Amino acid sequence: MEIIMPKMGESINEGTIIKWHKKVGDIVKQDEIIFEISTDKVDTEIPSPANGVIKEIKYKEGDTVNVGTVVAVLDSNGEASTPEVKEKPVEPVREQIEIKSSPKEKKEIYTPAPAGPDTISIEMPKMGESVMEGTIIKWYKKVGDKIAKDETLFEISTDKVDTEVPSSVDGIVAEILIGEQETVRVGTVVAKISTSGKVIASAKTAVVESKIENIKAESTVPESMHDNFAKVDTKSKVQGTGSGFYSPLVMNIAQKENVSFDELKNINGTGLQGRVTKNDIISYLTNRKSGKKETVIKKVEPAKEKTAAPSPSFVPSDAKPIMSGEGIERIPMDNIRQRIMDHMVSSRDTSVHVSAMLEVDMMRIHNFINENKESYQQNSGVKLTYMAFIAQSCIKALRAYPLVNSTLDGNTILKKYFINLGIAVAIEPNGLIVPNIKGADQLSLTGIAKAINDLAYRSRNKKLTPDDISGGTFTITNYGVFGTIFGTPIINQPEVAILGVGAVIKKPVVISDDETDSIAIRPVMALTLSHDHRLVDGMLGGMFLKHIKDSLENFDSENL
Repeated sequence: MEIIMPKMGESINEGTIIKWHKKVGDIVKQDEIIFEISTDKVDTEIPSPANGVIKEIKYKEGDTVNVGTVVAVLDSNGEASTPEVKEKPVEPVREQIEIKSSPKEKKEIYTPAPAGPDTISIEMPKMGESVMEGTIIKWYKKVGDKIAKDETLFEISTDKVDTEVPSSVDGIVAEILIGEQETVRVGTVVAKISTSGKVIASAKTAVVESKIENIKAESTVPESMHDNFAKVDTKSKVQGTGSGFYSPLVMNIAQKENVSFDELKNINGTGLQGRVTKNDIISYLTNRKSGKKETVIKKVEPAKEKTAAPSPSFVPSDAKPIMSGEGIERIPMDNIRQRIMDHMVSSRDTSVHVSAMLEVDMMRIHNFINENKESYQQNSGVKLTYMAFIAQSCIKALRAYPLVNSTLDGNTILKKYFINLGIAVAIEPNGLIVPNIKGADQLSLTGIAKAINDLAYRSRNKKLTPDDISGGTFTITNYGVFGTIFGTPIINQPEVAILGVGAVIKKPVVISDDETDSIAIRPVMALTLSHDHRLVDGMLGGMFLKHIKDSLENFDSENL
């Protein structure tokens, strides 16, 4: 029986094998985990479809293969053979790299040592079809350290997630090519492991020069700065100052903080090969703005003389200074927060946001939950919360007003008659993800409650599949769980509306009947609808909200 790379979602075309839980010759039971894969933003365990013995494993850990590819063979008759795991051959590097120095110096030619059968190249892994690069957060090993198979080698940050990358073999770390806080494209060789115990003696200058060329091509450094990079003496030993290579992250910080190239050259580098890391430049900026001196080999001369040419800077001279000094901690934004920021800014710039708010009397649902929460917990294993009732009422409103369940494709409206309801989940320490309930309109109240609890649990324990976080049609965000009464959420693209749910609080309300008005204390909740005015105007948004309000306030337990 052939085991194939499964299709984990409509937009997923490949997967990366993270770990084999079984090896050739192992007995495996049906539904027992065989291997673990990583697709777009999520890790998933793949169970065996039948009882049997692992006869063959076609791809090693770290390999990325297309959906539908046979990755292993299961002998359901129980006869096991022991063929070797097929590994992709490591191509020797034959290209010569030219190191450019100052015009008066000779050009040096360095040919990297070919990777032999006892040397394994470790690449930046591909964590999903839309992930094209990763940032190395931390190296757990240094050159010369022993490492066991499956032991963590380094940690990377990609889109929405930080991931530890294990070694695929036993051996010794022979070479580290990329430093911490450096961002490189998927497939880039970041380290080499020697299975024979030899450490590669390679020229650091080749690595530095190749990174300089990458900066020229990809960074936001002005063209006028490129010559300065080429003139860095990459052959000199590092003794407390920068190595001559500056990652795009460091360059962007320097650009924003008006750090000249002369200053940058003289910052003490604590990273790999003496490179200036993110923490180095932030420490330098903190000391500079608080009046402390940075210990460097060569002091930067102040621009006193009019005849001296000013050092090139990264920002206009009229830029406003950023507040710093005592009592202020400068915290670099992590990858997850940057991605959320980009998504929010994109949504703001795409949709014409309009918000409408009303209050809902939750008395009937409040009483129902208090009276039935224990029986639901015992009989169905479901914890009843307001969210299940809100979601059910929202589904009814989406049925009544399907335009709110639509998306825009240019000048075309895509009106959808299925409802995949997204539920925003906050992830510690500062993440946010929106998995969705597929076919939510086909579920009962109990089914919706179970689905919400399941999504929240799997979101916080990294158990979501790519299908869980794709294909949503409408989103609910419950900021009320933190006690917030009212908010104006940002639309989750490419949807056209989002419902914000405030905290349920007791407050006095006016109760009217045919003859008299009275004041009573009721549990009240504020609902906010942020909608894209390109499609959902005020009238439609108001009717949609009113439909939810009426459904909640007129809740009838007899019609469940």
